[in-house]
Amino acid sequence: MAAYGLYTHIASNKRRSVLLLIGLFFLVYLMVFAGALAGEGFLRDAPLDVIVGAAVNDLIVALPFATIGTALWILIAWRFHQAMIDALTGGREVTREQEPRLYNLLENLCISRGITMPRLKVMESGALNAFATGLNEQQYSITVTSGLVGALTDAELEAVLAHELTHIRNGDVRMLVIAVIIAGVVSFFAELFFRFFFNWRGTSRSSGSSGDRKGGGAAAIFIAIALVAVAWLLSVVIRFALSRSREFLADAGAVELTKNADAMISALRRIEGRGELPGVTSAVMEMCVDNPREGFADLFASHPSIERRVAALVEFAGGRDPGPLPLPGDESATQPAAPGPQAGQEDASAGGTLNRGPWGPPLPGVAIDPAGDRWGVRRS
Repeated sequence: MAAYGLYTHIASNKRRSVLLLIGLFFLVYLMVFAGALAGEGFLRDAPLDVIVGAAVNDLIVALPFATIGTALWILIAWRFHQAMIDALTGGREVTREQEPRLYNLLENLCISRGITMPRLKVMESGALNAFATGLNEQQYSITVTSGLVGALTDAELEAVLAHELTHIRNGDVRMLVIAVIIAGVVSFFAELFFRFFFNWRGTSRSSGSSGDRKGGGAAAIFIAIALVAVAWLLSVVIRFALSRSREFLADAGAVELTKNADAMISALRRIEGRGELPGVTSAVMEMCVDNPREGFADLFASHPSIERRVAALVEFAGGRDPGPLPLPGDESATQPAAPGPQAGQEDASAGGTLNRGPWGPPLPGVAIDPAGDRWGVRRS
């Protein structure tokens, strides 16, 4: 079977997926120990070393239950994560009869490289975005918004589908889903811990008893709170520390599949600033072609900026950047002038006719086909 993307990236993703699962169990055990430490701190008025020893014994007793519970969580997420994402986004699976244009583009890409075709789904939204999900070949699916289907040309839509296919083949999708599972487990236990802590404090004060501990008990509770905070922070770091290079590699993989760097660039330019999916979690947005949500001055951004991705395609794939592009029917938008030939690229006069897409500047390397479909383009 033909492969694409970087082999080292694929192998690295497989190793990191295993390490993430191991890390999940470590974080769960850390949370259990924090809970045991807090419980012993609440119940005992003893030196800290005595309380820590009792908490370690509690952890040993709880280990089998924590392990089984975490394994069940993983199995449930493995089996039902797609159904939960579909319920959240409203994605529906489509057939060739329902979406012939979209289905044929994806099928042709898969056939050209001998790739097992993932399920194809459409989400009713005016936003311009797409994402891939799944943990194995039986589960993999690509979801695109209806807004994306309506706003992109065939060549641009093909590039986006190729981008998501590359994520699947490179193992990015599996790794992201596992990271989301980790974050979900840790967030669940962290919320339980803090709910219990604040409820206990409130109950103690309302009953007239002191909710504050002193000595070893107070220190144990403080350490427990710190451990829970560290576990939660690590789960966040795991999600955002996944290399942003995956997006550059997926863009490159899309160009390798379609042989059309300009289509990938113009697709990114149309998606730019229009990808926000209202009502979905940050975990879903992290799987999308573009995630406009950022925090702490880009420190926690899951995607590199569109500008950086376009610059990489221009530099390494020889594409042309048309600048920001309008949507169909946006008459007020100013059409940017088509850039001239860049180093290593031929002018239109030397390489054939350039096709001017339905809503944008010329797309180099695509010949006009009078007998083509309603988009009037075919790859030369």
